[in-house]
Amino acid sequence: MSAGLPEELHGLKSWTPDPTELADLELLLAGAFRPLSGFLGSLDTAAVVAGGRLADGTPWPSPVLLSAPDELAGEPRLILQDPEGVPLAVLRVTEAWRDASLPEGRVRLAGPLTPLRRPAYGAFHRLRRTPAELEITPGRDGRLLAVATREPLHRKQLGQLRQEAERLGAPALVLALLSGAHEQELVRALLAVAKDLPEGSRVVPVNLAPRPGGREPELRAHVAAAYGATHLLTSVPLSGEAPLAVVAPEPWAYDLDVEVWRPVARIEEDHVRAELSPEELGELLDQGAPIPEWFTPPAVAVELRRARPPRHERGVTVFFTGLSGSGKSTVARGLADALVENGGRTVSLLDGDVVRQMLSSGLTFSKSDRDLNIRRIGYVAAEITRHGGLAICAPIAPYAATRAEVRRMVEAVGDFVLVHVATPLEECERRDRKGLYAKARAGLIPEFTGISDPYEAPEDADLVLDTTGLSTGEAVEAVLKLLTAGGWVR
Repeated sequence: MSAGLPEELHGLKSWTPDPTELADLELLLAGAFRPLSGFLGSLDTAAVVAGGRLADGTPWPSPVLLSAPDELAGEPRLILQDPEGVPLAVLRVTEAWRDASLPEGRVRLAGPLTPLRRPAYGAFHRLRRTPAELEITPGRDGRLLAVATREPLHRKQLGQLRQEAERLGAPALVLALLSGAHEQELVRALLAVAKDLPEGSRVVPVNLAPRPGGREPELRAHVAAAYGATHLLTSVPLSGEAPLAVVAPEPWAYDLDVEVWRPVARIEEDHVRAELSPEELGELLDQGAPIPEWFTPPAVAVELRRARPPRHERGVTVFFTGLSGSGKSTVARGLADALVENGGRTVSLLDGDVVRQMLSSGLTFSKSDRDLNIRRIGYVAAEITRHGGLAICAPIAPYAATRAEVRRMVEAVGDFVLVHVATPLEECERRDRKGLYAKARAGLIPEFTGISDPYEAPEDADLVLDTTGLSTGEAVEAVLKLLTAGGWVR
């Protein structure tokens, strides 16, 4: 880790931030989060949350935070590195503070950053530019119109963008906001319509992590301003003070009479056709149906299909959870056999006991190790799902928070189906082929789920099975029916 570092940094401890914090780190180092020079402390965070301003009154819309283990709280300086261990910056820790939203054993670290090297990972990295590196010639009176988007630009948005750029006499800066899910398809879709943008426009990927429940629209405005934009085109009203002029697009629709997109004010009422709703578009993609050219250019439709293949081709994880002896492994194996016999899908079975032997043999049955085991299963399942496979998992997975974490991992790249095998404890204990419940009752197995450790029954299951009165074939048939109805299996 110390190779290539200045001698005065040798011996400093290092830490790898999570993906959101790494994205924020990249924008902090690039100057895209100006005036911030580092991660926020407790006073600034409280002021931002309360009123959209830093403690000194400077407008800033959203907290930019770093978390780390408690044992790093006393370090005066810390090297922040990427997931491969490449050092990116030195954090001078000015404050270590407690945040109620963090789990036990974690702390917030605040302070200014000294860059060591630029992050060099991620698709289309060669297209990323810092504000200082952006080569774009402003238009009339130094104007530059920005659009910050996580979605492709369809024909409606392209028309609105060209209209506003022409009115301002400005080129367009299209900021492709990367979020980890289908970001390659987003960038390709935006590059595919670059020829339809106003002359002199640019498409620049920006690693801005989503801010669920936060002030992301306002944060987009600050990033656009850091890149030199004077105007931001957005249909989302901003609740706080903006560092640039915010422009709402004029309503547009498809004119069925002349078959072009144009402002609604110019279309006769009975000739107005709205764009496809997200639900309508999603249904077409799920079915593998053509995306109409009046809605979006063909090159964009190709990327939409790549990001969301038809369900019968899309990766999916079927995640069984239930007590030991509930029958989940038996049903999971039966499902895998049935799908292989049916053909058409690549099937991978990740049984809890087998994973314990092959991936998690060094782990204990403590809560932290059980959580780690489930995360490992989730990671493998997500990779199978990412590449269009069908993963079947059958661990006990007793904790709701860890199951939710696996769901998030998988749904970032595909679909997730949760099956709760809700066989009662009495029936599981009656079966007890391995004698585990008897040992747990005798105190020979500590922290045994259902006896000395809780099982948190899921409230978000897509299917609930009680195998007490079901044959294996009937249980497998119930899961197959769910998968067929959902379109994942033909």
